[in-house]
Amino acid sequence: MSHEHTPDAVEANLETHPVKLAISVVVGAAALIVGIILMAQFAIGAYGDRSIQDDASMKPEALEARIGPVAKLQVEGAPAVAPAPEAPKVATVAAAPAKAAAPDGKKTYDTICMACHATGAAGAPKFGDKAAWAPRIKTGNDALYAAALKGKNAMPAKGGNPALGDADVKAAVDYMVSHSK
Repeated sequence: MSHEHTPDAVEANLETHPVKLAISVVVGAAALIVGIILMAQFAIGAYGDRSIQDDASMKPEALEARIGPVAKLQVEGAPAVAPAPEAPKVATVAAAPAKAAAPDGKKTYDTICMACHATGAAGAPKFGDKAAWAPRIKTGNDALYAAALKGKNAMPAKGGNPALGDADVKAAVDYMVSHSK
């Protein structure tokens, strides 16, 4: 008796012995199910989960220390803010006393106002467009300041930057008006 191990011979052997075919199907299905279960457990982290929970470097305090700030700025004359007890030591930097700088209308225009007034976006009068600015200038500076500070039509208050001081907004209005007369 010779035993051939070619694919055709194995297939012919399984066709002639239905019990071997049934056993092969059951064993193959069981192996597939076990493989799927093991992959699912690995994917959800069932294996090795305890090592992460027990690892000191994964505790919330250790994570916070790793991703926390590396320094804090302490301005001279301002009240000191005590760091959290678990926070790493931080460096402090003393800043020179701030001088009250005069508002710079060009700078405010270049950083905020230009976004709309250079292109005419949302109906904003273009910078330097005398025809578009003339009726607005006729309303007077107080009306222009109020519109810029409180917003008007599509323009948000302070050009969308609430951190701007009123003096900065007024200086920007003056700058635009002076170039549109």
